[in-house]
Amino acid sequence: MSFKDHFSGHAAAYSAHRPHYPAALFAWLASLTAQRERAWDCATGGGQAALALTAHFERVLASDASEAQIANAAPHPRIDYRVARAEDSGLATASVQLVSVAQAYHWFDHAVFAAEVRRVLQPGGLLAVWGYAQQRVGNDVDPILLRYYGEVVGTYWPAERRHVETAYRDLPFPFAELPVSDFEMSAEWTREQLLAYLGTWSATQRYIAAGHADPLPALDAELAARWADATPRRVCWPLFLRLGRKP
Repeated sequence: MSFKDHFSGHAAAYSAHRPHYPAALFAWLASLTAQRERAWDCATGGGQAALALTAHFERVLASDASEAQIANAAPHPRIDYRVARAEDSGLATASVQLVSVAQAYHWFDHAVFAAEVRRVLQPGGLLAVWGYAQQRVGNDVDPILLRYYGEVVGTYWPAERRHVETAYRDLPFPFAELPVSDFEMSAEWTREQLLAYLGTWSATQRYIAAGHADPLPALDAELAARWADATPRRVCWPLFLRLGRKP
């Protein structure tokens, strides 16, 4: 089977300019696991979640279907990176206590992935999938960013993006779901850093690939009237999370 590949062409930028998930999320997930020997971070991208999991698990197995993403992932002595699809990890049966999927669950073949998760998780192990949609910066610039998201590059989002906008509520999940806590991702960014992040959006890349001029300079000019270059601002993304335990 092939996979939905929207990021290999800019894997280095993806690794460099994506925000980081809160440490409290990983500490909370680890607190729910009886053993912390191995975790599988599926569709790891640049390895951000995998790196955070090393604070709580003896080894982290991190996979991605994209060779370019794995090539640009941050190395760590307790992370074993591999190129593998979510639906065919190559991991041993009943070998992990946690499966994590950060901002990637919407790309999967969910029926096949569910079978793979049931195979690799130990009894009592957890599956945690989470994501984030629109960032929040402030009332002065959020309408500009929302217009960019919906009107400028809106028609270039892959169809699966709708699942992020509905917080994965419309996607199948293989286990009975557990109550979840609220988490928020945040970063102190300059306008330049925010624009670099927007450049990693699949819609931005597809817009340019379709023959349009890079839309970010025009967006930058619009933002500049309300946000000075040298002034970092807090950018936040509320996370949505689905969590279940293998019987």
